[in-house]
Amino acid sequence: MMLIDALQCGTFDRGVLQRLAAGGFTCVTPTLGFWEGTLESLDSIGRWRDMERENADVMRIVRKADDIRACEEDGKLGILLGFQNANLLEGRIRYVELFGDLGVRVVQLTYNNQNELGGSCYEEADSGITRFGREVVAEMARCGLLVDCSHTGDRTTLGAIEHCPKPIAVTHANPSSIFPHARNRSDDVLKALAQTGGVIGCAAYRNITPDWACATAKGFAEMIARTVDLAGVDHVGLGTDFSYGSDDAFRDWMRKGRWTRSVQYGAGSADRPGAVAKPELLERPEQLGDLAEALRSTGFAEAEVAKIMGGNWLRLYETVFG
Repeated sequence: MMLIDALQCGTFDRGVLQRLAAGGFTCVTPTLGFWEGTLESLDSIGRWRDMERENADVMRIVRKADDIRACEEDGKLGILLGFQNANLLEGRIRYVELFGDLGVRVVQLTYNNQNELGGSCYEEADSGITRFGREVVAEMARCGLLVDCSHTGDRTTLGAIEHCPKPIAVTHANPSSIFPHARNRSDDVLKALAQTGGVIGCAAYRNITPDWACATAKGFAEMIARTVDLAGVDHVGLGTDFSYGSDDAFRDWMRKGRWTRSVQYGAGSADRPGAVAKPELLERPEQLGDLAEALRSTGFAEAEVAKIMGGNWLRLYETVFG
């Protein structure tokens, strides 16, 4: 059974890679950038290519679904390169293909702010996908990059689903009907995602996840079961948003970038402004493997467990980038 986590972030080093490989992970998508432009994004890709050379015994950068299958066979950790914003394009449609050629496979349309492609989940009004956004999602589909709408507003997400020729993803969020939060996605989005073959990755980030789902693997499995009730078992996976070494400076960059001097809470709030404790079910990334048994005890058949733990992502990846 594959274990695929569609979104993690923080600082990765050999120790983290070894932990993930030893913990049974088949493939993980790290966050290569939040607010970075083209040059900084190229630097980030370069660092990961260096890391692959230096840790070839532990990891491989994934470019095709067969690379993930190879990781399952030889026990290496697959790394799927992804960005949580479209700033790397700097308004240039041609850069979609160029970044795809460099191995990027996932790009989120917007992060926490409105941009040239559409509206974010934190804007007072979601403007919807823009003309440029429609061009980008079509080009991403052509070039084999997965469109991610995890921090995108619902209206923009629905527009991306409508205009993208291939299925899209919400890699790390939960249903807002289970946990009301701007970062979570509406039932309408989940329905449209399922109708077009997309996948939502259930997140284990305490600010957007119910306390009862953070407490135990069984609780998280129950939240997944409720998500399956909304989207269907073929359209739910894992996107934990697990972070490594996220200190105050890292959080400030995620939340503020270069666009503001003001206090920003991200998915937190004035009542919960800083770091939040990792959920008890996932204090260590290796614990994610325990979820399979919790899903079985929640009533999922073995084939359904395999889909949720990684099979649905593999199917989507194969559809999008082969």
